[in-house]
Amino acid sequence: MAERAARLGWTPRRALVALVGAALTALAIGIPTDVIDTPLFQRMTPVRAWDAPLLVATSLLSGLLLATWSRGGGACPVKTGERGLLGGGILGFLAVGCPTCNHLVVLALGSAGALTWFEPLQPIMGVVSLGVLAWALRARLRAGA
Repeated sequence: MAERAARLGWTPRRALVALVGAALTALAIGIPTDVIDTPLFQRMTPVRAWDAPLLVATSLLSGLLLATWSRGGGACPVKTGERGLLGGGILGFLAVGCPTCNHLVVLALGSAGALTWFEPLQPIMGVVSLGVLAWALRARLRAGA
């Protein structure tokens, strides 16, 4: 399996970048949304059963996607996937966040609207986030990144 990974360009350095990228993504999304419980933030609604698995999946895909920009011989010349990484990350953040803690959503919809309109959309946003990240990863890998 290591031989196949090496043939595809996945060196130990790339694997390390993927792991570190996934961990940093998990922290960057999980701490402010309070899916990762810390004293820094407090969530107004409880963490749902699908929040943690979605955070893990988003982090893993983001880490793999970040690793495609890491090459042993320098930067990857392929310029695709940046918007997918950004868009998928933002959607993932919104999908696992507390609907009443998001000030922009509460400002736009009110707290009742955040629970009535925004919260039911969050699982859909999570699935779309994973789709966007998977699409961007596939595009980068097909382009030779």
